[in-house]
Amino acid sequence: MTTDQMPGQDTVELAVSDPAKLRSLAGALTAVGQVRVELTSGRPGPGEQGVADVLTVVATSSGLIAAIKVLPEFIRSCRSSFTIELTFRGEKFTLTVSNADKETVRILKRLLEGPHGD
Repeated sequence: MTTDQMPGQDTVELAVSDPAKLRSLAGALTAVGQVRVELTSGRPGPGEQGVADVLTVVATSSGLIAAIKVLPEFIRSCRSSFTIELTFRGEKFTLTVSNADKETVRILKRLLEGPHGD
């Protein structure tokens, strides 16, 4: 739980292949309502020196479900190849034009299972 996260809320981090799309993605997520979207600095992995900013989405499970449901359409609206890497509870999912619908279903199932995979 982040310091400004309320009980019952969870977070999802979104990194994108085109950083110029971060603001429009933040707008699409904010339009859902029920979520708080923050621009945060990305964390470098082992051997990485610099990373792009990420969006952190904070909401209850129902808010996260609503936000995740907009991702496939957002990806399809991008004219060029576009990828979103989503991190939820330490697990990474990669959404692209070709697999967005399939991976979105997988992510939604994880959300519905509860915080401990119950």
